[in-house]
Amino acid sequence: MSTYVYGITTRSHPALPEGLDGVGDPPRPVRVLKEGELAAVVSDAPEDLRPKRRELLAHQNVLAETGATGCVLPMRFGSVAPDDSKVTEILAERASHYEERLRALDGKVEYNLKASHVEEEVLRQVLADDPELRALADANRQAGGGSHEQRLRLGEMIAAAVQAREVQDAAAVQEALAPLAAATSPGPGSTGWLANISFLVERDSAAGFLEKVEELRAAGPHLEMSVNGPLPPYSFVEPGPDGPAGTDG
Repeated sequence: MSTYVYGITTRSHPALPEGLDGVGDPPRPVRVLKEGELAAVVSDAPEDLRPKRRELLAHQNVLAETGATGCVLPMRFGSVAPDDSKVTEILAERASHYEERLRALDGKVEYNLKASHVEEEVLRQVLADDPELRALADANRQAGGGSHEQRLRLGEMIAAAVQAREVQDAAAVQEALAPLAAATSPGPGSTGWLANISFLVERDSAAGFLEKVEELRAAGPHLEMSVNGPLPPYSFVEPGPDGPAGTDG
């Protein structure tokens, strides 16, 4: 039977709660595989596993229980190995990497921040900040909307100004929050967000990080920000491209 992998931790990690169940219907009992100084939190893998809400919550619960008593490197939902021996083989092969990551991430959690513009407010701001754009908008309004060419030109100028403001605001958000994090990792790009960034934050410093987010909200009524966390450090299981632990991803 194939083996479902929830996360990787140290061999000395405290024992998991008795009767901890994982994915599957019925839920598969969670167990620990040890290899050298490392351990993998696993269960048997269901044959028909699908990313349903119940299964996603079961995966997250196992990681939450494991992370409550020590550092764990979370695996993505659906991480499956052919069998137990393959899991321990990978632990042995990548021991130095996993041990380095466990040291780097100990005592830290992930917060994911997504930011977008409040459309009406950002339009008001770009018009207020650009006299030429404001004058063209006023001229079109006085001319009953302006010609097709004038409306097209105005729309193109506004779109360019908003796009430039997105870049500016994304940089400002990261610049304000990065000093409060041990590392950052950009999330997948999306047309719905001007910024999608994960921050690796010391658990004991999380309150200060969240306070800074609230300051940014108060200072930027044109920004809409959502924060998800604390999370297991999914975005930091692999080190950043430029170097070892603690660098930006």
